[in-house]
Amino acid sequence: MTDPIPARLAALKTTPTPDLKQQWRDLFDSEPPPFNRRYLESRLAYRIQELAYGGLKPETIRRLERLGEDLDGGDRHKRYIRTDRMPIAGTRLIREWQGVEHVVTVTKDGFEWQGRPYKSLSAIARGITGTRWNGWVFFGLKNQRSRT
Repeated sequence: MTDPIPARLAALKTTPTPDLKQQWRDLFDSEPPPFNRRYLESRLAYRIQELAYGGLKPETIRRLERLGEDLDGGDRHKRYIRTDRMPIAGTRLIREWQGVEHVVTVTKDGFEWQGRPYKSLSAIARGITGTRWNGWVFFGLKNQRSRT
C-alpha cells in the first residue's frame, strides 16, 4: 500500500485558497489566520504530517522551550522580534524631515536618538513628525506597500 501523505502535500500547491482555508478549519479546528498562501500551505503540510506520523516528542518540545528561554530570558515580547530583521548595532539611520537631518543609532537593546534610548523606531518617527508612523517605513527599512 502506498503512502497517501506525499500526494496530499503535493496537492496543496494547486489547491484553491478557499479550499486551503477549509482544510485549515478541519485540521486545526479554528479560523485560518490572515496570512499569505505560502504560510497556509506550509502550516497545513506540517499539520498533515504531524497527524499522520506524530508530532514532536515531549522531550524535544521541552528542550526547544529551554533553548528559547536561554535566548530570550523568558521575555515573551522578545520571542516575536526577528533578529534577522534588526539592523546591526552601531548602524546609523539617517532621515531628513522638513529640512532637518535626523540620525538614529541602532543599539544592542533598541535605538538612540538625540541622546535618548528608544525601544522602537515608531516612537522616534512620532517624535520627529508629531504623527503616528511605522518607524520601519519612515526610515526606509520596509517598503510601504505590503509584499505578497
